[in-house]
Amino acid sequence: MGQPQKTIAAEQQIQALGYVLQSLREQDDVEVLIKTTISYIQQQFDYSLIWIATYDRLKHALLGRGGTVPDHDTKLLHKRVVLNPGDLLEQVVIEQRPLGLADLRTEIRAAVWQEVGRKFNIQGTIFLPIRYKDRCLGLLLLGSERWGYLLPAEAKARLLMVLGELGAVLYRHEIDLQQKQTKRPDEPLLALLENLRTLSNLDQRLKAVVETTHQFVSPSRTNVYWFERQGRYFWCRMSNQLINMSRDSQQQPAAGMTVQELSELYYALSVNEIVWIGDARSSLESHFTAKLLQRLRVRSLLAAPIIWQNNLLGFLAVEGNEPRIWTETDKSFVQGAAGLISLVTPTESMESAIKTIQDDTQLTSQVAQAIYSHHDLHETLRNCATRVLARLAATRFLLLQYDPDQHNYQILYQTQPHNRRPLAFTFNAVKEMDQYKLKSATTAVEVENLNEDLRFLNWRSPLIENNVRSLLVCNCAQGHAPEALVIIAHETHRTWTTLEKELLWVVSQQIGVIVHQWQLHTDTKQQHKILHGIKQCIYTLEQAQNEKIEVRDNHLERIALEETASVLSCPLTLLLSWSSGQPYAEIIPGLVTEMGFGIVADAKVSVKNEVLIQWALAKDGYLSVNIDDLPLETKKWLNGSSIGQILIIALRTAADYEPTGVVLIADRRERQWSQQSLNATEILVSQLAWSRRQQQITQLLESTNQKLQQLNWYKHRRLQEIQRTAVLLLGQIQDLGIPTSELTQTRYQLLLRQLDHTTASMTGMLKLEQWQLHISSETMPIASFLKRSLERVENLFKHNKLWTGVHGLGQSVEEQESLDTSTFLKGIQTSDYPSSLAIVGDIVKFELVLHELLVAACHRSQSGSRIDIWCRRLDEKFLELSITDNGIIEPQLLAALHCNTSKDVLAVSHLNQPPGLHLLICQNLMQQLGGELHFYQLPDNRVVSRLLLPLAGGNF
Repeated sequence: MGQPQKTIAAEQQIQALGYVLQSLREQDDVEVLIKTTISYIQQQFDYSLIWIATYDRLKHALLGRGGTVPDHDTKLLHKRVVLNPGDLLEQVVIEQRPLGLADLRTEIRAAVWQEVGRKFNIQGTIFLPIRYKDRCLGLLLLGSERWGYLLPAEAKARLLMVLGELGAVLYRHEIDLQQKQTKRPDEPLLALLENLRTLSNLDQRLKAVVETTHQFVSPSRTNVYWFERQGRYFWCRMSNQLINMSRDSQQQPAAGMTVQELSELYYALSVNEIVWIGDARSSLESHFTAKLLQRLRVRSLLAAPIIWQNNLLGFLAVEGNEPRIWTETDKSFVQGAAGLISLVTPTESMESAIKTIQDDTQLTSQVAQAIYSHHDLHETLRNCATRVLARLAATRFLLLQYDPDQHNYQILYQTQPHNRRPLAFTFNAVKEMDQYKLKSATTAVEVENLNEDLRFLNWRSPLIENNVRSLLVCNCAQGHAPEALVIIAHETHRTWTTLEKELLWVVSQQIGVIVHQWQLHTDTKQQHKILHGIKQCIYTLEQAQNEKIEVRDNHLERIALEETASVLSCPLTLLLSWSSGQPYAEIIPGLVTEMGFGIVADAKVSVKNEVLIQWALAKDGYLSVNIDDLPLETKKWLNGSSIGQILIIALRTAADYEPTGVVLIADRRERQWSQQSLNATEILVSQLAWSRRQQQITQLLESTNQKLQQLNWYKHRRLQEIQRTAVLLLGQIQDLGIPTSELTQTRYQLLLRQLDHTTASMTGMLKLEQWQLHISSETMPIASFLKRSLERVENLFKHNKLWTGVHGLGQSVEEQESLDTSTFLKGIQTSDYPSSLAIVGDIVKFELVLHELLVAACHRSQSGSRIDIWCRRLDEKFLELSITDNGIIEPQLLAALHCNTSKDVLAVSHLNQPPGLHLLICQNLMQQLGGELHFYQLPDNRVVSRLLLPLAGGNF
């Protein structure tokens, strides 16, 4: 009998469960659903406390919806409970799992219900979440006067099925409610768009947007803020409170807010981001949010940018006096309304925009025409700068060019207002990030506020000191390293439109072309100048090397230093020169063109102790030093007040040859040696080193060759004379035979003494003049000198049937007479023609020279012609002895003897063989003996050999 009763009870529970589930599915009213659920729990479960609450996610609270209590106090059942961290109710809501308590009266974590438990003696309590798809929708509380919280499995299953169905219905109801409550922005935006088409001007359209936005979002106020680029500030152009707040309004002035005050808001709007600030939430950084709200005097804000062609025109702002959470619908609507303003704004100024585009096109064409039609770079840039500044409303135009030698930017051209000074500083090289930005940019790089922008940081201080606050910077060669930059500067914080930046970019690319061409032209001219200077210097060195100038005259070095100064355009060049083993260097000044570059030319400069010399010798190449780096010892002789930069380089040839000089080049402190200058210096100094060494070697070889030629000629002629004398004496001794009388014996002894004297002269020549000539000094009357010389050629004259005459040996001019050679020799022998004229020097060598001249005159004269010897006292020091003949001499030989050298030592010359070689030896020998020898031809074609001999001081 017991088993059927249990079956009937189970069937009743199932029927009740099915009935409540069906009721929950068919009912839409939440209140009815809650009551149905409470009624089912009362009927099926024995609990004295039942409470059902729904969960409010936004406010994180539970809202009581009904239940049962022992005293039937319904106010308690509809109480709103705010969930706090650590509460059991929050734990159930968050974890969405059931929770049981054995005694509600002792649980402090359920403070609200603890009091209820004590009041109604509620002990065992169960908290069950009402959930659907991992979303908590509410909570069920079941309390019993029994201790403990165990719930049978079968009862728990039925209860969870009912709560699950209730959760599903509550979820559908919440979704439907959200859909009904959600405002749809598309319909009002479409209506607003249709309304905007009928309005005629921008202010009316702004008014319509503000009114529609304010009506849809329902903030405290709605405003349109307009951005003024020149000055970089925002002003309220339209508001729902003051409909028209234009700048032209006389009743209400515009309220201005600078970019500096709205910095983060401005930068977010500039990149087309919507900005929202709500209840403890913000899209901006927290430290700026409070500042912005304080400036606008609001507690919540939603702002959408108004952008046209990437240019920020302003923003639409909805503002709340109370904290507010902005929904996605609010954000979408405000953003869409701002977009509508962006679309209708250009139509307001369409004609002016078209005019601006036409003006920009005309400007670029005028700039291009100016660039390609003017040869003067500065005139071209002046025309470009004038047009660009007028178009962009800027104050300064700068063209910078990178100088790799100084690693900075030089101002190639600049223009500024008449009441402003030009910039006098150099722009440092840009940082790596700035360089990358300029290289990759396809438009002008804008710096709106130099004080805040980190770009071009190393230009900030000097630009701000010159009252520059904003910049536009363009790389004149897109995709390349910034070698040339165009800069537009303004004295206030401002921005430029995309169209203006693109316009400047186009102009800068055109300027870049002409600057590049101008740089190529300048480099070519500079290279041609340096090349021409090098050619001229080398040519001059070659010419100087061919001249017969002693090495000690330093002619070659002076020429090279002067040409080096000319090529480098520097005011001072000098050479510190020394020979191997010398302790001191000689200062050879090359060129000093300014007063402040003087030196002490006669100072003693120690080779070992002079730092400039040692630095140059230690450096394989050039070395640049500053005057401040030099010790006091160097500044004592390098004491020019204007000397600042010094360039030194040693004279080097081969590695085995020691340097014997250091070239020093000086200029002012601001001088920077370009790479072209340094390369030219190395070439010129290297050429000087080789030319100097070659000249010294050539001079040494030529001197040695000349000495050996003189020695060979001298010994040959002396041996000829000795042979002639010996043969003559031996012939006389042979003719004398064996002495038979005292007279012949005496004559015999005299001839032997003459022969011994001749032999003794040969012995002296072998001892004293083995490898070089020995210069002696004797005095001889000119008559005796001529007699000895003429006796040697008497037979040669007779053989060639030549008539010779001697002129000018009288005591005075009135006594001068002409004598033939035989008469002259007889007169000398009988002392009938005494003369007070006497010569002093190496008589033997003078005789040989005169003999050579007479022999040459004899050989070139025809048989039966005449040779005259003219004697004349030239002055107190010299006697002029001229030999004239009617012989034939080649003009080339005369020209070579006049130059005293051959232009090309390797070419065949008349001076390489007799008689030219012998005459050249005589000419050079006379210079060493203190006389002179010249050859020339008279107008009547007579050949003159003019010999100047030193006169003795006494009379004979």
